[in-house]
Amino acid sequence: MSLSIIFMGTPAFSVPTLRTLVEAGHRIVAVYTQPPRAGGRRGLELQKSPVHQAAELLGLPVYTPVNFKDPEERQRFIDLKADVAVVVAYGLLLPQAILDGTALGCYNGHASLLPRWRGAAPIQRAIMAGDTRSGMIVMKMDKGLDTGPVALTREVEISKTMTAGELHDRLSEVGARAIGEAMVRLEMDDLPLTPQPADGAVYAAKIDKAETRIDFDKPAADVHNHIRGLSPAPGAWFEAEISGKPERIKVLMSELAEGEGVAGTVISDDLTIACRTGAIRLTKLQKAGGKPLSAVDFLRGTPIPDGTRLA
Repeated sequence: MSLSIIFMGTPAFSVPTLRTLVEAGHRIVAVYTQPPRAGGRRGLELQKSPVHQAAELLGLPVYTPVNFKDPEERQRFIDLKADVAVVVAYGLLLPQAILDGTALGCYNGHASLLPRWRGAAPIQRAIMAGDTRSGMIVMKMDKGLDTGPVALTREVEISKTMTAGELHDRLSEVGARAIGEAMVRLEMDDLPLTPQPADGAVYAAKIDKAETRIDFDKPAADVHNHIRGLSPAPGAWFEAEISGKPERIKVLMSELAEGEGVAGTVISDDLTIACRTGAIRLTKLQKAGGKPLSAVDFLRGTPIPDGTRLA
């Protein structure tokens, strides 16, 4: 037995779930993803989303509507007569006509322990806030933003050094398995739904460029969480004077360190930086247009001596 499924997703995060559903023998009647966007080195080439590329390799039909305001787009979705829609990081709000457009509804794989971190950036926000656990939730979608009843929960520990990139990859695989299990149970009519708690809702706002700059005038633990929560993209950064001119430097990894001093000042030759309280050691950095380097390799080509004040 198998389900007829409409899959809706866009980034690389969603691809393992699509592959899991195909490997499980479900019939993917259509894949919906964001339209190709300008990209490439010059930003002039239209690039298909990772889900779009994966779907084509799997021989699946792909649709890329800008939205579902057009009645014809909504009707095309309904006419697919799918059993269920599976949504993982699609990137479009679904109107009620789409939520009701399959026999069994729309099920979403969301990368947080709802109701904490509803919204666009749950992985980054969880690490930036210093959370010690995250997870994947499979929920049945309703008209609210990540407010639907929960079908399955799979927790993942967040270590003190884990970056957003590492948590992203872990949750992508955990989520694929959770969706696969949920679809088996849905097909067997054995997928209970539990309303989300009324308390504890937190919104995970999209990361704004203005908040990516490192503020060393904060406790060291907060600075460390900020760095790892934005690594590898968009990346936390600071400015330092290199060869007589200010240069932006991205920090990809850090660790808590001993020491104290004026916030933002280099206090040792291994790139230990004083914070408001405590200190942090920068361990992996990247100059604009350059490759990510360990602190040791970075300092060979770009000395930042003890006593330097980082902007």
